[in-house]
Amino acid sequence: MGANQKKAGVFAAFSLAVLAVAIPAFAHHSFTAEYDTSKTVKFTGKVTMMKWANPHAWIYVDVTDAKGKVTNWALETGAANGLIRRGWRKEDLPAGTVVLVEGWQARNGSPTANVSSITFSDGRRLFAGSSNPAAPQQ
Repeated sequence: MGANQKKAGVFAAFSLAVLAVAIPAFAHHSFTAEYDTSKTVKFTGKVTMMKWANPHAWIYVDVTDAKGKVTNWALETGAANGLIRRGWRKEDLPAGTVVLVEGWQARNGSPTANVSSITFSDGRRLFAGSSNPAAPQQ
């Protein structure tokens, strides 16, 4: 193999490595692309499920309106590792747990929100590691 072929091979390998790192970064959304800072939400509901995942964990909560209609909200939080660093534990949110949710609704108006914090009926509050730059990061 000649020197030019070696250089081309090294360049190709380097290019593939850069692409492997860059593609996930481009695929990851920004807060303002999906959520509207002017659409704050605050509601109480019952947890139906918690998915501990990266890059975002998800909480699903049934919210009952004044007419008795139940809507299941999908609530995006920070990464599972970040939640643990903020004091969250997997056993904190079993199905049926009543929580007060604060955050920002999705731009498309769906029952999806980026969560700022979750408050339990005993008053304990956990911050969710929101990707909103203006969110409290306690």
